Amino acid sequence: MAQLPRLGLGGITRRFGATVANDGIDLAVMPGEIHALLGENGAGKSTLVKIIYGVVQPDAGEIRWEGAAVRIADPNAARALGIGMVFQHFSLFETLTVAENIALGLAASESIAALSRRIVATASRYGLAVDPDRHVHHLSVGERQRVEILRCLLQAPKLLIMDEPTSVLTPQEVEGLFAMLRRLAAEGCSVLYISHKLAEIQALCDRATVLRGGRVVGACDPRATSAAAMAEMMIGQALVRPVARARPAAGAVVLAVEGLDLPAEDPFGTTLRGVSFALRAGEILGIAGVAGNGQKELLAGLTGERLAGTAEAVVLAGVACGLLGAAARRRGGMAAVPEERLGRSAVAELSLTENALLTGTEVGFVARGFVRFAPLRRFARGVIEGFRVVAAGAEAPAGSLSGGNMQKFIIGREIGHAPKVLIAAHPTWGVDVGAAQAIHEALRDLAAGGVGVLIISEDLDEILALCDRVAVLHGGRLSVPEPVAAVTVDGIGLLMGGVADAA
Repeated sequence: MAQLPRLGLGGITRRFGATVANDGIDLAVMPGEIHALLGENGAGKSTLVKIIYGVVQPDAGEIRWEGAAVRIADPNAARALGIGMVFQHFSLFETLTVAENIALGLAASESIAALSRRIVATASRYGLAVDPDRHVHHLSVGERQRVEILRCLLQAPKLLIMDEPTSVLTPQEVEGLFAMLRRLAAEGCSVLYISHKLAEIQALCDRATVLRGGRVVGACDPRATSAAAMAEMMIGQALVRPVARARPAAGAVVLAVEGLDLPAEDPFGTTLRGVSFALRAGEILGIAGVAGNGQKELLAGLTGERLAGTAEAVVLAGVACGLLGAAARRRGGMAAVPEERLGRSAVAELSLTENALLTGTEVGFVARGFVRFAPLRRFARGVIEGFRVVAAGAEAPAGSLSGGNMQKFIIGREIGHAPKVLIAAHPTWGVDVGAAQAIHEALRDLAAGGVGVLIISEDLDEILALCDRVAVLHGGRLSVPEPVAAVTVDGIGLLMGGVADAA
């Protein structure tokens, strides 16, 4: 007798106004299978898994669970069936212990002592080293993810949904996660795995379903399909291969940081201690590290959101500016792309033209206190055209763009200000393969034009592919930058994990 799918979707459709997020999607996930869900930003992946987990209800279609038609009214109903989900952004209380956080997600009442014993046993079984008595604010990002996974495993899931689970992990932690998922699958648990990292999909997954424009456009065996072929299925056309461009030899130092100390602003932040490096014109310098090791504080200290203790701690194009604010540093030739697209880089309710003004007050779009809208609109249109931003024009609200298109607009806006130094934090976070390729090409072109580019990223693959040199930030301290050609993935991974003497 043929085995029934653990999860079967038939004709799942969901609309948001005039937008069809899911259009007649069929999907089957078998018991013990690790099944990848691929697609660009806006392809419908997030809506589909929210339907499976009961967060969103479909407008049409059928969900079958182990052969029986079901309605998943909410996440409680999903968990009762045996569906667990580990979201990309964690939902843990910093001031509570591991056991207390896990208890909040469990329906059954159980003493903390008994639950702690179960946590230890389950953690040992799946190789997830976690102390149930530790407070969450003392945990690394990788340890916090283990807490989220343990919370699901303690409910004995039959289907585990994972959304971009490796974006905050060191290479060694990724290997541990994959070993755990393979063991779960061997025990019969199904895994629905969402990731933009196609090499991971090839290494881990048994099957892949590809979405584009809210529809299923194909399926494949990732182990027998090239990353390029999967990417082309996702975007619907052949990938444009980047053209190798001659890079000038690194020029004069355009950003020098010497002994930058910056105390954390909140109890769970990270204090910077003696951060030093030099960035040269035409160079791309990467700063790798697991989230929560001082990246937020470093970006604030470099851009002028927070001032250093001395003027000489930050020198921009020969000018000591450690005591100057963000506006003065922008006038001196610095541009920046913060980690958060909406809220820090752009305002969802404002048009793209208005968003172009947010960092354009120092470059000629304001005269005598009045906004010069004609050149501002031309600038916004130029960014949209030059960076192939999919939008309904320069007056479209920023919130109407997909994440990838919003990021392309922000990168284009900052490049359009002709900076001497561009600082980009997580430039392709959560961005699909097509948008990531366009952003990488723009950053390479910028460096080829003599601009110093500093990339702060948790994506080690991105750092190694783009950068000339790499340093690692851990616990608020920065390692000595090394040429990318001289480092290994394992060595960088050890530094990211806090092993200071890694070669």
